[in-house]
Amino acid sequence: MLTDITISNLGVIARATAELSPGLTVLTGETGAGKTMVVTGLRLITGGRADASRVRTGAAEAVVEGVFSLDGLPDEQRGAVVELADSAGAQPDENGEYVVARSVKASGRSKAHLGGRTVPAATLGDVTSHLLTIHGQNDQLRLMSPDQQLAALDRFAPEAVAAFEVYSQAWKQWREAARDLKERTEKRRELAQEVDRLQFALHEIDSVAPVDGEDEDLVTSINRLQDVDALREVAEAALVAIDGADAVGGFSADEEAAASLVGKAASGLASASDPHLKELGERLSEVVGVLADVSAELGSYTADLPSDPEELEKQLQRQQELKALTRKYAPDIAGVLAWRTKAAKRLAKIDTSAEAVDELKKRVAELEKTMVARAKELTAQRTKAAAALGEAVTAELRGLAMPKARLVVAVEPQAYSRDGADAVELRLAPNDVIEPQSLATSASGGELSRVMLALEVILSAETSGATLVFDEVDAGVGGRAAVEIGRRLARLATRNQVIVVTHLPQVAAYADTHLHVAKNVGDETVTSGVTTLAAEARVEELARMLAGMEDSETGRAHAKELFERAQREVATLRS
Repeated sequence: MLTDITISNLGVIARATAELSPGLTVLTGETGAGKTMVVTGLRLITGGRADASRVRTGAAEAVVEGVFSLDGLPDEQRGAVVELADSAGAQPDENGEYVVARSVKASGRSKAHLGGRTVPAATLGDVTSHLLTIHGQNDQLRLMSPDQQLAALDRFAPEAVAAFEVYSQAWKQWREAARDLKERTEKRRELAQEVDRLQFALHEIDSVAPVDGEDEDLVTSINRLQDVDALREVAEAALVAIDGADAVGGFSADEEAAASLVGKAASGLASASDPHLKELGERLSEVVGVLADVSAELGSYTADLPSDPEELEKQLQRQQELKALTRKYAPDIAGVLAWRTKAAKRLAKIDTSAEAVDELKKRVAELEKTMVARAKELTAQRTKAAAALGEAVTAELRGLAMPKARLVVAVEPQAYSRDGADAVELRLAPNDVIEPQSLATSASGGELSRVMLALEVILSAETSGATLVFDEVDAGVGGRAAVEIGRRLARLATRNQVIVVTHLPQVAAYADTHLHVAKNVGDETVTSGVTTLAAEARVEELARMLAGMEDSETGRAHAKELFERAQREVATLRS
């Protein structure tokens, strides 16, 4: 549920804050007052496209912030939201609610925030898709899309969704095998050439037999070989200084070695009576130990220095062999070995022999048989659900002042695809005699609004805790149909939060919360604000909506009667 929304510098709205409640909330106001900007704000925090032209004139950026509560959501949806938020590094606030925000600069750049973290707008859309759904006039047009109509049918039938998951796996396996077969049969010559290239490359690499990291080790070794005389001289000089000429097989000199001198100094200080000198003697003893360690390492180092004059030539030749590989396959030996592994896997998969192709043909046939069987099961579930959905929506439409209308959900065969073997189309007939026609050709704007609302009422019957936004879906509707739309929206709001932008007083009268968007035109600026109306103010607003009669006693009386009757029905629904 959306608990709060704050809008700054969006269109005519300089700053507006609204605290939203469960149940049915309506937004009303004069044309141009800014109701559309409220819906635009909702679209922004659900990951919608950012439009710099919507930034208020003179402002640097527009900001929309919303707070979502997960209370009342089914466990599956709640878990999905938390998982997506966690993966983005977002955190709920102290109330366990998630704060989402979207800013749009006048320059066109936008930023999205979720739970205190900057995230891509797409991530914002993924998270809020489980929390809020917007139905507007553009969404009505999308409803005429075959994909949307198929999605609506599958949403209505959990059995169809389960059957689709099984079919989807079978279709993916069949498609992959069929593509493999097509490649092997149609591109046999190209594949044979690829096999030759891969075999040559693998042979070339294997004949060199590189070892991971060998190229780097060779650089170090070659550098040492090239400087071996100088390195030996430096190391031996250090040994002589520490241990004397005997350490390198030379003749002793009069000059004592450093280790011997430091050892004598340490012994002399250790025998002194002064504690300070003793402490210095102990420290010199440590130096003696360090000198012994360094001496030992220098001895090992000089012993390990290569003495073979041909070793440098061998290693340079080996380096050239490795460079021949890194020039062709990868920048380093690690990359060459990775390329070899990948090439070997590819080679193992390529088999253009007649036996392999025949075996693959059998596998494709088996997978196709399985896919067709799964598709039939899916079609059966969809056909069954289509009849039930058509009846349910027809019943709703007849309650929406379309007493003889009939909606048919047609399921027709089509080529196998990722969605199955079914083409779904919603068809509307004005009565039981006339043949139903496609929504795209048979429904007026008002009828399309009612079909959309009827569908949402049916499809949301089992949902709870979600936020549903309807942006003037009652356009082109009036009279008794408007009252019925209000009733159904109120019924839908018993389990979900419903937010409606409307011009119809018959709809607004059913609201639990009535928000009024008012425009103030100054000499230099135009601003809009959002106000929550109390009961008396609601009656005045309904009178204005009825016929601009808010100052008329007759208008107020009519509005009061409409309001009180609708609220009694709402109270009955809530009880």
